[in-house]
Amino acid sequence: MRALVQRVNHARVSIEGEVRSEIGAGLLILLGVEEEDEPGDIEWLTGKISKLRIFEDDNGQMNHSILETDGEVMVISQFTLHAKTKKGTRPSYSRAAPPQKAQSLYEQFARQMGQIIGKEAKTGEFGAYMKVALENDGPVTLMIDSKNKNL
Repeated sequence: MRALVQRVNHARVSIEGEVRSEIGAGLLILLGVEEEDEPGDIEWLTGKISKLRIFEDDNGQMNHSILETDGEVMVISQFTLHAKTKKGTRPSYSRAAPPQKAQSLYEQFARQMGQIIGKEAKTGEFGAYMKVALENDGPVTLMIDSKNKNL
């Protein structure tokens, strides 16, 4: 499971020209689910993201997590995070989980993040063509992979 985590001032997702959800300051998480993922990946990844000290304290140092800032979270499904680009110029998405499995784990991930932060994690719509607008704060953007914990 891969997550591209962005600290944002605000973000919103629109589907067919209508805003589906939006958040203020917090985290926008683009989540890619691969075939080998299981609930243990959700536990590890949500725990890691919720404790990341990437929000500034009173001295301007990144010492606070989303848990300490009362920030919001938005989770967007993003199968392209598992693109293989080694050969040629057309990315391969063979590592991405099939839709039924990916949707189930994506929804579990969003629920788990919501439980951890104590408020609903906003989402897009799995499988829909979405437009995501955001204002990255910093910018702070991190890639985290539950299969490669050294990233």
